[in-house]
Amino acid sequence: MTSKSFEDRVRAVVQSFLSGLAVKVDFDPHPQAFPDIALEEFGIEVKFSLQDTWRSVANSVLERMRVDSVKKIYIIFGKMGGLAEVRWGEYEKCVIHVRTSHVPRFEVEVYPLPAQSLFEKMGIRYDDFRSSRMEDKMQHIRIYARSRLEKGERLWWLDDTSDSSHTLPVQARLYTKLSTPEKLKLRAEAVLLCPSVVKSSRARDKYDDVVLYILTYHGVLCHQARDLFTAGSVADPNNNRTGGVNIQKSIALIQDNIVDAAIRLDDELFVEYWGYSVDKDLRIKEWLKQADALAVGWKPSESLFLSTR
Repeated sequence: MTSKSFEDRVRAVVQSFLSGLAVKVDFDPHPQAFPDIALEEFGIEVKFSLQDTWRSVANSVLERMRVDSVKKIYIIFGKMGGLAEVRWGEYEKCVIHVRTSHVPRFEVEVYPLPAQSLFEKMGIRYDDFRSSRMEDKMQHIRIYARSRLEKGERLWWLDDTSDSSHTLPVQARLYTKLSTPEKLKLRAEAVLLCPSVVKSSRARDKYDDVVLYILTYHGVLCHQARDLFTAGSVADPNNNRTGGVNIQKSIALIQDNIVDAAIRLDDELFVEYWGYSVDKDLRIKEWLKQADALAVGWKPSESLFLSTR
């Protein structure tokens, strides 16, 4: 009734089939070794569930603790929920998905087998994937993950490497508690990546991407995104009461910050939010093109970033 007792039982049964052979089951392996049981070139990954399911989260895609000698891996799954059963399959055919926690991990399902494994969906053999650099693994995973996004959803991870400089803060922060320089930095990045902020005030979704970007990439909760751009205190901090469109005035005040963001931000972010790659020198021009198509009652290219063109 526990994962440990089931794994020990699998080891005992496997050992019973090895009588008279030089191959022996290690009953005390490293607790994080992958797969759980290594038998020279063959390995067995053991999965267990008290629920009525054949699906489970598996090992990290990094496979840092993989036993080097193992070439072919099988999976043995003990399902104790519902009708208790044990099934087995080829590991690479049972990997159906990749999910993210602090690191991306495979998800396996032993029964029924999917029409396509994760690796078939990604267009790469498991052996080729596992021997790839982490940067290349993440490229395959990001493409796969983006193909599954629903309308309005965003990836919260974009790291190309296991030691990327981008790390999401563990603690959530409130936008209202940030310092002024950090607020300006986040507003500039959000405006650049999300030109939808110039849409009509009647557009219900105009700030969705802004909120998702600030939350998923910086760990900052902004519960009143509209006030970042249209509040009088933001658009007219000196209280000059000059009139005009608040969103236009608020963007004009942070033009230098936006230009800095255009130079500084990774290209992957533009692929994620715009859908395509854009050279650093052309990002402001491209933003204006998008903004002109979205704005109502004013034309951003006629008043913004005039000195940069």
